[in-house]
Amino acid sequence: MYSFEELSTLAGQYIAGLRYTRHPEGLYAPIEYVLAMGGKRLRPVLMLMACNLYKDDVAGILPQAAAIEIYHNYTLLHDDVMDRADLRRGKPTVHKVWSDNAAILSGDAMLVLAYDYMAQCPPSRLGEVLSVFGRTALGICEGQQLDMEFERRDDVSEAEYMEMIRLKTSVLLAGSLHIGALLGGAPAHDVARLYDFGINTGLAFQLKDDLLDVYGDASVFGKNIGGDILCNKKTYLLIKAFELATPSQAAELRHWLQVGDRPQEKIAAVTALYDQTGVRQACEERIDFYAGQASRCLADVQVPDSRKQALDELGRRLVKREV
Repeated sequence: MYSFEELSTLAGQYIAGLRYTRHPEGLYAPIEYVLAMGGKRLRPVLMLMACNLYKDDVAGILPQAAAIEIYHNYTLLHDDVMDRADLRRGKPTVHKVWSDNAAILSGDAMLVLAYDYMAQCPPSRLGEVLSVFGRTALGICEGQQLDMEFERRDDVSEAEYMEMIRLKTSVLLAGSLHIGALLGGAPAHDVARLYDFGINTGLAFQLKDDLLDVYGDASVFGKNIGGDILCNKKTYLLIKAFELATPSQAAELRHWLQVGDRPQEKIAAVTALYDQTGVRQACEERIDFYAGQASRCLADVQVPDSRKQALDELGRRLVKREV
């Protein structure tokens, strides 16, 4: 069995070795740039881990692992354009180095490349793998659209928010595990439970991200605290705060949503309202719930516990992280 670190190195080396020799170079330079930024390679590692539960040799699915990472980075190129983001992993985003048009077009090319690498799987699994990949990609688009629509709404419910992050965050983790399990030859029962493990881990992961944006340590978290508050982002904490607030607390919260010229005061005031309404505890309880669901799903996968240890540790690390 491989460790997370070993699989991360394996995936990273394979992706770093990919070369794009087609022309025009201007289409492929942004692709090489964004893939060279590195990162944890979480999604390809999850795919390799799922395969490794059933096969000792996972090198055969490296093209599909690369496909999921290329696809993920394609979504980041387009997200950065939509969000007008200047930095990605500490480096200027593609649309800042080149242009919006270059980021959109190179992103489109990455989507095509992702399908090309994904299709390099055994013919006996091709239909299933492409079906899972297609549903996953469409779900992420649906989640992004919901997130955009939520920006214009003041009545987003907790259930709607959880569905949005399931689509936008969880399905790619779950899809990576699903494809890895299929290519590893897992039985249908295990494939389904690994998918559910990914969904619940992703939900807990995103809720933790919401929590850290308000209550994290900036020196550990790696970005300024309170960014979601400043842009009035519909997070679990904001939605839950309105649900739990008294009428006077809700009125004060609505007031601060209209304030745009006093950032530090706004962060402090909204955080204080979160403390008063108890949303931090509520969020931590939901994180624990989904983490528990994930653990039960993984426990139900019918392979020896020793083979599941690395995946179990990774799931716990994603949920309990402080960054």
